[in-house]
Amino acid sequence: MTPLQGKTVQDLEQIQNSPLRLRIADLLRNAILSGDFKPGQALTEASVAEQLKVSRAPVREAMRMLAKEGLIESVPYKGTTVKTLTPKDIEEIYSLREQLEMFAIRRIIERDTPADLSELEAICDDMREAAMQGDIYGVSQADERFHKTVIALAQHELLASFWNILSMRVKQIMALRNKQNPDPINIAENHPPIVEALRNKDIDSALTLIQTHVSSAADLSLEGWPQENGT
Repeated sequence: MTPLQGKTVQDLEQIQNSPLRLRIADLLRNAILSGDFKPGQALTEASVAEQLKVSRAPVREAMRMLAKEGLIESVPYKGTTVKTLTPKDIEEIYSLREQLEMFAIRRIIERDTPADLSELEAICDDMREAAMQGDIYGVSQADERFHKTVIALAQHELLASFWNILSMRVKQIMALRNKQNPDPINIAENHPPIVEALRNKDIDSALTLIQTHVSSAADLSLEGWPQENGT
């Protein structure tokens, strides 16, 4: 079954007057960022249009939007594919992510006004519930929200801007990595200790936990996926 099989553009929770190309772009973007479409996987206007039962013109416009976002690319002799991920891509994205989240952790703890950690705790509960149900998509969604909230709690606009630059690729790698993890409970249980360290203002433990967590999340196997060198 393909990621779009059985779906229509009406499946999107969008304002009904939203242009068709935007709804198609959202559907494709979500399929890529959730890991349903793998890096290097071929995408054609004809197949997408057929699966969604729409004409090719709005699909073409939607794919142009995703190309500008860097999520898909045109590869000579291969056509249009989901943008490939290389070990270098992952190392660069996650080494920067690590620094951004460690900066956020320091700022949350060192700020005079204590951060309200209830949202992080609620997200941990959601993640644990999804994990217990074997809902890896729900785990990934909660995982993304957790780290986005850590950044937001730092209340640093420039930090948030840098995070936004990385956010789509981080979400994609996170979802792909979580799909490869055989134990979603383990994913969920990695997060409450971070919140506890923040609540206790234990900066050393919090930094160690977030650094270890982010580093392990970058351990994504690319085996079996098309790479830039064609292997």
